[in-house]
Amino acid sequence: MCTMTTSRIALIMLTLLSAGCAMLSGSREQYFVCSYDTVWDVSIETMKGHSIATYDKEKGVIETSWLDVPPTSERSFGIFGREGFGNKERARMTVSVKRMDDVASVSVLETRQRWHSRGGVTSQAVRWWPIDPSEEVTDEVVDLLNARLKAKGCIPA
Repeated sequence: MCTMTTSRIALIMLTLLSAGCAMLSGSREQYFVCSYDTVWDVSIETMKGHSIATYDKEKGVIETSWLDVPPTSERSFGIFGREGFGNKERARMTVSVKRMDDVASVSVLETRQRWHSRGGVTSQAVRWWPIDPSEEVTDEVVDLLNARLKAKGCIPA
């Protein structure tokens, strides 16, 4: 009895920890009752419009190039609201496909950075700094991926 309870608690903790890590990383993970090959092919097809830089079917990773994107917010600097370093942002997408028994998981993550100053006079003062991903862009990719997988007969798990 104690072993069963301990096993259940361990399973619940592992599930919560996994969900928490996914939320913190900004990735959107979904599971589909579908073959790995089908999910991989649909993922490649979906990401073709995003300038794929690298892909590896064995590792299950698709990564796009860094692309200049419209800023998520207007940003000024200093008390007078100067433009200073411009308002440049760039982003890239990473899609991970994992094999499981009779299910494949797909994780979509946008990595976004802003070019700006953090103060100081070192070479680190002005550079690309990480910012939160765009939920709209991630939602667009996830929705398109879901629609294409559904059209192939894949069922969300």
